[in-house]
Amino acid sequence: MTTLTHLECSVCGKIHEAGKAHNLCECGSPLLVRYDLEKARNGWSREWLASGPSSMWRYAPVLPVSKPVSMISLGEGWTPLIKADRFGQAAGLPDLWVKDEGLNPTGSFKARGLSCCVSMAHELGLKKLAIGSAGNAASALAAYAAAAGLEAHIFMPRDVPQANYIECKAFGARVTLVDGLISDCGRIVNERKQAEGWFDVNTLKEPYRIEGKKTMGYEVAEQMQWKLPDAILYPTGGGVGLIGMWKAFAEMQALGWTAGKKPKMIAVQAEGCQPVVRAWQQGVERTTFWENAATLSAGLRVPKPLGDFLILRAVRESGGTCIAVSDGASLEAGTELARLDGIFAAPEGAACFAALPALRASGALKDTDKIVVYNTGAGLKYLEAYSTRFPRTIDSEADKLGGLVTPR
Repeated sequence: MTTLTHLECSVCGKIHEAGKAHNLCECGSPLLVRYDLEKARNGWSREWLASGPSSMWRYAPVLPVSKPVSMISLGEGWTPLIKADRFGQAAGLPDLWVKDEGLNPTGSFKARGLSCCVSMAHELGLKKLAIGSAGNAASALAAYAAAAGLEAHIFMPRDVPQANYIECKAFGARVTLVDGLISDCGRIVNERKQAEGWFDVNTLKEPYRIEGKKTMGYEVAEQMQWKLPDAILYPTGGGVGLIGMWKAFAEMQALGWTAGKKPKMIAVQAEGCQPVVRAWQQGVERTTFWENAATLSAGLRVPKPLGDFLILRAVRESGGTCIAVSDGASLEAGTELARLDGIFAAPEGAACFAALPALRASGALKDTDKIVVYNTGAGLKYLEAYSTRFPRTIDSEADKLGGLVTPR
């Protein structure tokens, strides 16, 4: 099935043996999965994909799971690529597309990474997984751990969207709400994992979530008949999806599946938490901690991404850029996208649409560019955020929202 050969440190280049439960390299840096792409090229054809599953597992030879029985799938991936005709025309960008990740299991792109990660945990015999999450990764871990019969220990900020909290509890996860940010949640996992026997699946703390997320790159290439777009806009918190897609584009070139110029990778952040944008503007390779991070886009509230150098490397190598937008602009754009094209985007995805006018005005995007925006989640998971634009009141305690009634 897989053509995995080894794991490689993203900084020092040290080789680590595949088939073992690894977190970070000894130097403290993330590990990346490497494959025998020559073997894959000789024994696998992109023409075969049409007969593969309608999920991310159609790319199994470049995913790390070695045994089909280990695969924990809820139907993740193979999400639609939709032309945003009316929004694109209004923005002066007529070749604008949306990769709608909100149609994944648990309503976000996080399903891809956690499907792959939990599948590998199952294959490696791990029993207890722990994560610090801003919300959607927690929901996905809870669902896939439940499907695999594994324990999920979840730490989330206390102000996490209600949908994420209820999902995690419904899936049977052990949930702890934390007074702090995702960085505080991750710190708790790190401090307790050894004593508790947890395997840390925080962002880039293990090498397999990135492999699931990279399939977003394979899919957009396949859905565009193997001609890559001119630009990709990606809402960037931890940035693993952007890192993963850049990895996928390199793999596809090595496989001979794509040729020519890779897309400009454009990282979009929130004004209230923009460490990557600041590092980009300063011309440095690493971010510094963003103090007092605040944004209603929960997935963008990451004050210091572990993979910051990999994000910035992909942006620079691709000739892309980084930009931050306000929460108000994100909600405005999300509402317009819903009204014009019938796509209800998470605030993170909506932030990318809010960034389009400034990117066009600066010349970072041309009117003739084929542009793909990744909407990373369903707007229905962020009703608290959107309710500020559409307030709704009740007449009395006997008229509860959602059909809930006062007990008589």
